[in-house]
Amino acid sequence: VFAVNGFLRVATALDIGLSTKCVVIPKEMGMCHKIGYSEMRLPNLMGHTSMAEVIQKSSTWQHLVNTDCHPHVGTFLCSLFAPICLDTFIQPCRSMCAAVRASCAPVLLCHGQPWPASLDCDRFPGDEDTCLAPLSKDYKHLHKVLPKPTCQTCPAVEEFFTHKRVLEVFCDSNFAVKVKLSKKRTTFEDQEYNIECQVEFITQGSLLPYETQSMIQQWLLINEKCIERMSPTHRPMVYLLVGNIEEGIILVKQVYRWQRKDSQLTLATQKWRQHKCL
Repeated sequence: VFAVNGFLRVATALDIGLSTKCVVIPKEMGMCHKIGYSEMRLPNLMGHTSMAEVIQKSSTWQHLVNTDCHPHVGTFLCSLFAPICLDTFIQPCRSMCAAVRASCAPVLLCHGQPWPASLDCDRFPGDEDTCLAPLSKDYKHLHKVLPKPTCQTCPAVEEFFTHKRVLEVFCDSNFAVKVKLSKKRTTFEDQEYNIECQVEFITQGSLLPYETQSMIQQWLLINEKCIERMSPTHRPMVYLLVGNIEEGIILVKQVYRWQRKDSQLTLATQKWRQHKCL
């Protein structure tokens, strides 16, 4: 999904003004629409010379941005695919690349892909040069640090169970989230999904429902093979994902298929409010 076949051209080798032009960032580049500017340089820092090539190559990275694997992943990628229209190219700093790679390379590996040579962090300037630096170290203190989804083996989807067994699983878990999945039809050949989450319960301290919803959406995007198993058709499917949060990591332990004709999950979630765990 994320393969990038593009040679990273050294910014200083491009003659700004003569060899590049300013163009509006196209609507197809959704990942670069909330980065604070609306025009980009073409050719870009990946050496792409046509807008069609930019759209095609950048689209393979949209999924990684959706996983929110690092706060700067969108800024980092857009600075290369859609560099800001100034009188000089501003590259990402080596430290920004390293920070994004540390958080996002494991997500790529989860999809069977290594961090590409075209994004080798040694190619970028050091922080003492003019470049895009990561946010200050105070960032973590200003923002709540949430548990991180991780790459894991997808639990088998359970279709036959009793509400009593489900309640036992609930007792050993931190969260249960109801998820509605459906495939999107896309312009490109990539698989994309609509993911709607509804929190059934959380027992993990200060976590808020919308934070847990967001984390489960990230977990599904990172563990895309799990989504593929759960959504074999374009028809929407509903599941209950149950799991634990351990040492800042989210782990999904059980996946239940929530079928309309089966009231066991409905019964379990209703009884949970008064249920006393042993």
